[in-house]
Amino acid sequence: MDNFWSSLRQGFGHLGTIRVMDIVDILLVAAFFYFLITLVRRTKTNKLFQGIVYILLALWLSGEMQLYTVNYILRNAVQVGLLALVVLFQPEIRRFLEKLGTGSIFSRLLGAPHTLNADAAITQTVLACVDMSATRTGALIIFERDNRLDDQIRTGTILDAETTAELLKNIFYPKAPLHDGAAIIRSGRIQAAGCMLPLSNNPNLSKELGMRHRAGIGMSEASDAVVVIVSEETGAISVAVNGMLKRHLKPETLENLLRNELLPREEDSEDRLKFNLLNLLRSKKNGGEEDA
Repeated sequence: MDNFWSSLRQGFGHLGTIRVMDIVDILLVAAFFYFLITLVRRTKTNKLFQGIVYILLALWLSGEMQLYTVNYILRNAVQVGLLALVVLFQPEIRRFLEKLGTGSIFSRLLGAPHTLNADAAITQTVLACVDMSATRTGALIIFERDNRLDDQIRTGTILDAETTAELLKNIFYPKAPLHDGAAIIRSGRIQAAGCMLPLSNNPNLSKELGMRHRAGIGMSEASDAVVVIVSEETGAISVAVNGMLKRHLKPETLENLLRNELLPREEDSEDRLKFNLLNLLRSKKNGGEEDA
């Protein structure tokens, strides 16, 4: 017991030798690992990263268990794999260097203002879906979350526009050039339209579902995005999340589902008073009656 207390006092005694630069050093390393973990989470490399961890774990275990042949093979594979990682992670490394050059990473560290108008985007999306459902206009709207959809955005036309019901209806107007693809909403803004999405390979999907629904389900399977689909055959509104499709949603149900999936709980309770779909629909209806 005396040894414990003496070791504890000795440990606290070393605290006085910590310099300011030691703290800065620790913070920089922590920031590096934070951005590394964030990069892995936001891309499709998380499974690949898990595989690398398993190989390193197997390398350590083979050395501890004196499996010399296995250890030799794994050690040489890791040496060659370092070069392969540069090729595999080339898009992510390039995006990281581009962000580093533009200073966007430092702006996040310094707390630069970045307004997320997701609540207003939800309200405008629901209003647009209600109108498109009434006219049976097909639509495919993607709400990006943690997983970045840069690959899909590059297949479409960059807009970076405020999300409004009028703009969404114009995008998916049958004679518009971008109506066949998907519109991707990032941070409350329409980032791109006319985007191509991966199709679902699930053999258990209903044969009633067309290409638009299969693309929406496929996008929800490949990422954590929330996908809103309006059928051009029936006008039914559906939402795909994590490969699961919820069909024939009413406007109120659609709004609540999007809020639950996209908004933090605290913001949801506060902003519900500001943007209420029913109030907007009533005001729109009253305005139409007054104009008539």
